[in-house]
Amino acid sequence: MSETLTAPILAIGIGCRSGVAPSTIVALVRTALTRAGHEAAPVALFTSRAKLAEIAISQAAAALGLALVHLPETDLEAVAERAVTRSERVVALFGVPSVAECAALAGAGPASRLIVPRLIENGVTCAIAISDGPA
Repeated sequence: MSETLTAPILAIGIGCRSGVAPSTIVALVRTALTRAGHEAAPVALFTSRAKLAEIAISQAAAALGLALVHLPETDLEAVAERAVTRSERVVALFGVPSVAECAALAGAGPASRLIVPRLIENGVTCAIAISDGPA
């Protein structure tokens, strides 16, 4: 029986207020990646489907050379108990404690863990999760 080795999945979760500049998102993602200090390359930016109208997120993903994945709310809710930070405002608006953390955890898969909890700057939140292999 042979084991299949898989590369770690590094997922970047993003949340933001309406109207933020793409450059603000890019700057916070770069800060988060520096803090992560992990050699794995991120697979994509992940956020909630509720953020489909936020053009700045798609522009930031393009500037970073990453795909953008809008996750259904059920995916975010499924990992909500693993979020480490909580915003009552975000719970009221989106039903999860942190859009960025939940998006990162859901994007990295069922065996994921946060390596950079939510960072907040200028109306943008960012978190990074990693999965070291299949669930």
